[in-house]
Amino acid sequence: MELFDRKREEVDVNLLSPLTWAYVGDSVYELFIRTNLVNETNLKPHKLHIKTIEFVKAKAQADILKGIMDDLSDEEKDIVRRARNTQNHHLPKNADPDDYMYATAFEGLIGYLFLSKKDKRLKEILEKCLTK
Repeated sequence: MELFDRKREEVDVNLLSPLTWAYVGDSVYELFIRTNLVNETNLKPHKLHIKTIEFVKAKAQADILKGIMDDLSDEEKDIVRRARNTQNHHLPKNADPDDYMYATAFEGLIGYLFLSKKDKRLKEILEKCLTK
């Protein structure tokens, strides 16, 4: 039994809005970071939260994406482009709009890979996030 029942085929995932990919990718990435911090540190919950923010804030995600762009396939770069260029009418007060667009693109890529069941590639990219 799989923990998550991802029912859509890749062709159907391609038809979803890139903001839907980002919605899922935000959760997948944050859960990855939180789990990694719990596994690798002995921090108390408040410190875990503070450390998590360092990884999940828009600037950090934008920097990660820019750092791995050369490692992405053409298909993955297309997913990133679609997610980055999607109109999002919500811009946070504390983030640079350019960073926010790249963070949305990063989350879109993570969500797309997760929903498409490309777990091996998703793991490779997530592990790069820890070294960037």
